[in-house]
Amino acid sequence: MTDGMTLWTVIIGLGVGSFLLRFTFLGFVGDRPLPDWLLRHLRYTAVAILPALAAPLVVYSGENGSVDIARVVAALATLGVGIWTRNVFAAIGAGAVTLIILIYAI
Repeated sequence: MTDGMTLWTVIIGLGVGSFLLRFTFLGFVGDRPLPDWLLRHLRYTAVAILPALAAPLVVYSGENGSVDIARVVAALATLGVGIWTRNVFAAIGAGAVTLIILIYAI
């Protein structure tokens, strides 16, 4: 296969897979009430997915996949301010300021 053909095969395959995954819930189960225990678990999906997406970018963002201490400290500052203030914008701001300070200080 050529590079363009491989790219389009992957794009179409991912699109079909994404559609089938969503259709499983919306098409087959969409008109039926879900049990309370499942609804309770589904509320935590975003809370579980977002840290799972961000953690590898924080930990392995240095050269050749090494640990970048500035990003780890900024993530800890974000977490600490977020827990302390319960304010998303304050947490994001604290993490950004910490990262900028540590990047220019190193």
